[in-house]
Amino acid sequence: MPRDRDPLVVGRVIGDVLDPFTRSIGLRATYNNKEVNNGCEFKPSQVVNQPRVDIGGDDLRTFYTLVMVDPDAPSPSDPNLREYLHWLVTDIPATTGVSFGQEVVCYENPQPFMGIHRFVFVLFRQLGRQTVYPPGWRQNFNTRYFAELYNLGSPVAAVYFNCQRESGSGGRRC
Repeated sequence: MPRDRDPLVVGRVIGDVLDPFTRSIGLRATYNNKEVNNGCEFKPSQVVNQPRVDIGGDDLRTFYTLVMVDPDAPSPSDPNLREYLHWLVTDIPATTGVSFGQEVVCYENPQPFMGIHRFVFVLFRQLGRQTVYPPGWRQNFNTRYFAELYNLGSPVAAVYFNCQRESGSGGRRC
């Protein structure tokens, strides 16, 4: 897919959160049987509980880290808490889901108060098991720095959705 049509580029996930990368592993996130597709919209009431996240891969000896961030916190016009860490799961074996990994930062459901926020799931391949640790904070998390700190390299997959307050309107439904 040409870079100018890549939904991660169009949605400014590439740039604001990630550098360009090539997707090499399947990543599927679903909330109540509704799949997350790049740019689709969920209401806060639809994302209260952590999603089911399944990952691909073919070598059960390979482990992955899943990061979920909001690059638009507290508001898209003034994202001074960028990136806000909503969830961090490590040691996820290939071909399984996050329920087989270690939740090191518990899921915090999206509750945007102002504007439309992007919520980004990023998947990294780990160098080994138990090699990634939680940060001491959620606000001003930096996905690029985190990946560099733990030698995670480029992401292997990413997907994002939009979310705004319950009474907000507009956006592409999933």
